[in-house]
Amino acid sequence: MTETAREATRAWVLHPDIKTSPGTRDPQLALEEAVSLAHALPELEVAGDMVVRLPRAHPGTLFGKGKIEELNALFEAEEIDLVLIDGPVTPVQQRNLEKAWGLKLLDRTGLILEIFSDRAATREGVLQVEMAALSYQRTRLVRAWTHLERQRGGLGFVGGPGETQIEADRRAIDDQLVRLRRQLDKVIKTRTLHRASRAKVPFPIVALVGYTNAGKSTLFNRMTGAEVMAKDMLFATLDPTMRRIELPESGPEIILSDTVGFISDLPTELVAAFRATLEEVLAADLIVHVRDISHPETAEQAEDVRAIMDSLGVAKDTPQIEVWNKVDRLDAEARNTVLTQAARMDDALAISAITGEGMDTLVAGITEALEGDMVETSVSLDFNEGRKRAWLFERGLVESEAQGEKGFELTVRWNARQAAQFGQL
Repeated sequence: MTETAREATRAWVLHPDIKTSPGTRDPQLALEEAVSLAHALPELEVAGDMVVRLPRAHPGTLFGKGKIEELNALFEAEEIDLVLIDGPVTPVQQRNLEKAWGLKLLDRTGLILEIFSDRAATREGVLQVEMAALSYQRTRLVRAWTHLERQRGGLGFVGGPGETQIEADRRAIDDQLVRLRRQLDKVIKTRTLHRASRAKVPFPIVALVGYTNAGKSTLFNRMTGAEVMAKDMLFATLDPTMRRIELPESGPEIILSDTVGFISDLPTELVAAFRATLEEVLAADLIVHVRDISHPETAEQAEDVRAIMDSLGVAKDTPQIEVWNKVDRLDAEARNTVLTQAARMDDALAISAITGEGMDTLVAGITEALEGDMVETSVSLDFNEGRKRAWLFERGLVESEAQGEKGFELTVRWNARQAAQFGQL
């Protein structure tokens, strides 16, 4: 059956607003984000959504008995096939709710895993998703039906009840994880070699980071002329895309990297699995933090991004620029406020990647951040050091040159990073 002929899965999104649970996020905005996550899967049709307010979470069922019955009647009336719960659901809660409703259930982690599985394009991305899914599945074996409760193995020669099916399945998952980790290590080694070869070029790496759907891919496309998938959709980009570009107005050549979007409560399995993908951020000479300044919770989203970068081990001294994107979505008063605030800050720029507003200022900001304080100095090269001389001229660093008896005397203008790179030649 073709994709177009296949019937869409009717899904209902629930956001449990638990009073005893810590957190300051607006439940309605959290629900909207969860619905956006659901829309990121093309085979899902979101039939409805709801914030469910709970005084506390019931350990075995999450919801109380009355609420479960009420929701069951709703799901039957709406002919729902899948329930998406925006938050963590324990294996026991999932099993009991699926039994009560007679429906498939996915929690936030499961849904994000499905999206990542649907979007991963590179070999590394596919391997990382498989590992994350297996790690998640390993914790869910309690959901399995009665066949997992039987015991097998053991001829009676060795004492003990034998190996349960759950243990066998868990061991099979662990074996598969080991195999995937070996394959991933090979891919990561290849990427490390690529990074090492780029370091020899060397062009500075500028990494675009930000909350998912902040507009990173749109900005990447505008700066590079590439055609990276850029949609108003969460997790539109899952694999890092890199392009070499030359910044206008005599700016430096750079490698621009578009990375996977961050999100609040990113499943721990995915933080670990995607660490290698995000290594491009660790290797960056400059981090451009793209924010959707039009979003009501832009400040909270920015904090989530900073927390994840801290957990990844991004160096504190790595230069960063904040880009306040989507000013075109603001009304006149809010737009003027944002532009005024950005003008007062040293490391914030207001732009619209869609309309191109502020792009000249952004390019100038990136150039300034990469070049830093330029100093003029003298360099002496022997006649046999032609490669070093060519390196300086290729980058436009030579102010003047004179030829002597033993070699070349050059006056160069460069920053500390370029001087360090020259020293490694």
